[in-house]
Amino acid sequence: MSLKRLSSWSLVLLSLATFMSVAQADGNLMPATVLPLYKQECASCHTPYPPGVLPAASWKRLMGGLSKHYGTDASLDAKDLQDISAWLQAHAGTYKRVSEEPPQDRITLTAWFMRKHNTREVAPEVWKRASVGSASNCVACHANAAQGNFNERDIRIPR
Repeated sequence: MSLKRLSSWSLVLLSLATFMSVAQADGNLMPATVLPLYKQECASCHTPYPPGVLPAASWKRLMGGLSKHYGTDASLDAKDLQDISAWLQAHAGTYKRVSEEPPQDRITLTAWFMRKHNTREVAPEVWKRASVGSASNCVACHANAAQGNFNERDIRIPR
């Protein structure tokens, strides 16, 4: 391969890497194609969390314990469990931000979540507001959370 051709490919790869980092920086974390079953089953009770916010091992444990899913029975039939689990595994976080498994597999206990929602950014009393409820209620402040968009420009902390 010629040096000129190699440089062209390097430029293409650099452009692609830049595009991917801009997509992450823009706050959009949901895969381009979302499994409809995931939205139907999981989003019927809570924000459809983007699979990239947890590592594969956390998703595996969560899906394996749906009969006791944070205090509720969220059991699924075998086929739905298999389909959702496979989709979550395929799109689980693999980058540095989600490299470690958080305590209790809670997104709100991940290092990156705690760093982004520290007391300088979000006052502790915000989580207690009826309009927010808890740190796991992403849509309270991130209006486009259900689409996987957590762009900081769109944050509106309710009163």
